[in-house]
Amino acid sequence: MVREFFLAFQRTRTGRTTWTGWHNLHQIVNDPTFWQAWRNTGLFTGLALVLGYALPFAVAVLLNELRQARGFLRVLVYLPVMLPPVSALVLFQYLYNPDYGLIDHLLHALHLPAVAWLQDQRTAMLSVVIASTWMNMGSATLIYLAGLQGIPGELYEAAELDGAGLLRRIRHVTIPQMRNVLSLMLLMQIVATMQVFVEPFVLTNGGQGVGGSTITVVYLIYQYAFNFDNYGAASALGLLLLLVLAVFSALYVRLSRRVEE
Repeated sequence: MVREFFLAFQRTRTGRTTWTGWHNLHQIVNDPTFWQAWRNTGLFTGLALVLGYALPFAVAVLLNELRQARGFLRVLVYLPVMLPPVSALVLFQYLYNPDYGLIDHLLHALHLPAVAWLQDQRTAMLSVVIASTWMNMGSATLIYLAGLQGIPGELYEAAELDGAGLLRRIRHVTIPQMRNVLSLMLLMQIVATMQVFVEPFVLTNGGQGVGGSTITVVYLIYQYAFNFDNYGAASALGLLLLLVLAVFSALYVRLSRRVEE
């Protein structure tokens, strides 16, 4: 981190390093892809919060309500986490393929129009989010399940005596009791999703999607460092991302202390 901080204000050419002050920051801010990368990263984070944050909680609540096959379904939900990320993403490349992909075959069987998932700017980022959610939801689901099993059963029994159905029990018992866990998971999700790189990189074969639709901040850092050989600009952008993540990490630490208390 210390090395990255100094690199952000330096330029290295032909083995000679010079101090450039704010030049690297000025260069990346004036790069048209800079704002596009932040917009795409924000879009990925927003969509991941809708799918990757809410879906594992819903699955955990459902598993917690089941009385049979609970262990088998937990293993089933966790299985994608055990797959190497690249293997899982290659699988989604096949599923999304507009010529022979399974998803478009199903859409065709239902007489629905085919979708160019990764080749369409409108659906490219959503496709990345779906793949990422499937790959990572197992861990989040198990954390939610652990939190759910810590809720005293008496609270649910009292709610049932009051005639509360499943939705009312979730609203008045589950969510209030899981408030701290949900807050921590929300911040962890934001910090993790803002560093997205592998999913769009593999799904687009190392590219940045049609019209830069899947280029992210971390991908732009990679591009500066390894495609443009500009480690100063890469470090400057990394420093900006670090500052943004530090804000969310500070919130995470504060909430963690509240949970421990």
